[in-house]
Amino acid sequence: MKQDLTKTFKQYYTATSEPALATMEKGLFLTITGQGDPNGAGFADATAALYSVAYGIKFNSKQKGHDFTVSKLEGFWWVDDVTTDPLKVPRDQWHYELAIRIPDEITRQQFSEALLGAEKKKKSSEIRKVDYKEIAEGLCVQLLHTGAYSEEPASLKKMDDFMHQHGLKMNGRHHEIYLSDFRKTAPEKLKTILRHPVSR
Repeated sequence: MKQDLTKTFKQYYTATSEPALATMEKGLFLTITGQGDPNGAGFADATAALYSVAYGIKFNSKQKGHDFTVSKLEGFWWVDDVTTDPLKVPRDQWHYELAIRIPDEITRQQFSEALLGAEKKKKSSEIRKVDYKEIAEGLCVQLLHTGAYSEEPASLKKMDDFMHQHGLKMNGRHHEIYLSDFRKTAPEKLKTILRHPVSR
């Protein structure tokens, strides 16, 4: 039976339209780090490399009797100057770490095999940048944003107000989980989980 990670880790992939607190346990991810405009070629190449390895792991795992659905793309975003509003920083200066969650049972050996396989199939220097790591955000404020990515500031304002009201401060990187495929979904219907690790 094919494993659907959005059901296995339902809490991780669920948020409401209003800000709320949630605690995220550690999970296992494929990641790739870069810098630049999310509409640029570098970002597209990084995304393609990440998916190449993810599908390699899926294929190899399926052959061993454990099939799973490749999960949602995620992005962790930050800028060098933490005192500056990130939205006022030129997009080509944004840093990102893209991520795809994988089953907890996937070993580093399986990752290494998929990485080598992806390199043989696709000659891309980006593939070697894909990493295998655990991420644990702990206590977070999150919200389900429905609409275009350009309209996220209104949702982020709600999250900031919620954090202020509850005496919380940012304790990590801005995190987005892209529940919708932007290539097939109208901008006004895009669903994105916005998540901020916080501390009291």
